[in-house]
Amino acid sequence: MEKIKKITLSEDEIPRHWYNIVADMVNKPLPPLHPGTLEPIGPEALAPLFPMELIKQEVTQEKFIEIPEEVREVYKIWRPTPMFRAYNLEKALDTPAKIYYKYEGVSPAGSHKPNTAVPQAYYNMKEGIKKISTETGAGQWGSALSFACQFFGIECEVFMVKVSYEGKPYRKIMMNTWGATVHASPSNLTNAGRQILAQDPNSPGSLGIAISEAVEVAAMNEDTKYALGSVLNHVLMHQTIIGEESRIQMEKAGDYPDIIIAPFGGGSNFAGITFPFLRDKLEGTRNVRAIAVEPTSCPKLTRGQFRYDFGDTIGMTPLIPMYTLGHNFVPSPIHAGGLRYHGAGAIVSQLLNDKIIEATAINQIECFKAGVLFARTEGIIPAPEANHAIAEVIRQANICKEEGSSKTILFNLCGHGNFDMGSYEQFFAGKLVDFEVTAQQIEASLAELNTPTIG
Repeated sequence: MEKIKKITLSEDEIPRHWYNIVADMVNKPLPPLHPGTLEPIGPEALAPLFPMELIKQEVTQEKFIEIPEEVREVYKIWRPTPMFRAYNLEKALDTPAKIYYKYEGVSPAGSHKPNTAVPQAYYNMKEGIKKISTETGAGQWGSALSFACQFFGIECEVFMVKVSYEGKPYRKIMMNTWGATVHASPSNLTNAGRQILAQDPNSPGSLGIAISEAVEVAAMNEDTKYALGSVLNHVLMHQTIIGEESRIQMEKAGDYPDIIIAPFGGGSNFAGITFPFLRDKLEGTRNVRAIAVEPTSCPKLTRGQFRYDFGDTIGMTPLIPMYTLGHNFVPSPIHAGGLRYHGAGAIVSQLLNDKIIEATAINQIECFKAGVLFARTEGIIPAPEANHAIAEVIRQANICKEEGSSKTILFNLCGHGNFDMGSYEQFFAGKLVDFEVTAQQIEASLAELNTPTIG
């Protein structure tokens, strides 16, 4: 039988709908709450931050949402993205497992993030919005939104987590090239930033802090809306174009995944590739394992609590039902900046609580070892975030070897690491260290919460 390495699709095969997994969930995600009254909030509470069409997508129960043709036209710049069979990695691991990966690093921004940045910019443009504020960790989301805003004539202002701003300067320059203004967060430009700096002048920043700053800018300016790159329902739904394409590609390969693996920060990466396959599981036609992989330095899924918490550090967002380490938790400055977020999205949290999905945490040295092996066998240098998925793929492939089972593993190679050479340099120099959060640190962070518990 001919060995097919690359599984491609034509432009005509770009999906025409996003998938909304909420429609198939037995236990729907709990509603967000007003932090003052603790009552469920309605769409009107989100209107200062988001255009109405995105708010509708946030709360819809419809199973499939049509992708606007204008969005599909921009998607065509890089979509459909390729899928590969990792024959060389399989050989290096001497495993009977079959390993496939969906490669999202071919987008202009080098990651999966434009899948939601483009529709978010489009819906803002349709409502006449002139400016969007946002946060970014490693810079992948910020660069994606900067790219998307250029297509629709919208100004973009980005608050970039300080440790990444200083460690990944070329991500900042990418955003500048696409016309965005970028600030290191925490900054002196917002009340939220000044409050954090007063407490800790040397704060490395976090996604929660950067979100607070970006939300404040949007809330204080009528012509500005806010955009989030993960966590929220509509964001996860936009990313399902990854999994919808993957379903077609797996069918062309004559295969179906037993295990799907993706890195986990807030959930967009993981949701994008797993949700369309979990549709089969929820409908009872297939039994696929979906594994979210987070860093040991920020283990909200594996060691956090399922409760209501703020999506940002200062407490400007509604209360969201999530697995969380506490909104004041500041993760250690690992190189996978996109995974340094204290909480998980409501949908993913509910799926984990219902044991529909699984989660694991891996330290960054094991992840970089996995990324280097992948680069030397498959040729692509992965982003540090993607290395987390690869590390778990290797673990699962080794289990298959021990058991003598030929399982099919699919993972999301969410982005390339071409702008992350500084982290690889530190790895090769032996300067990377593993950060293990202590039980006392997690307990102390959660003890600061006075938000409602769940169950």
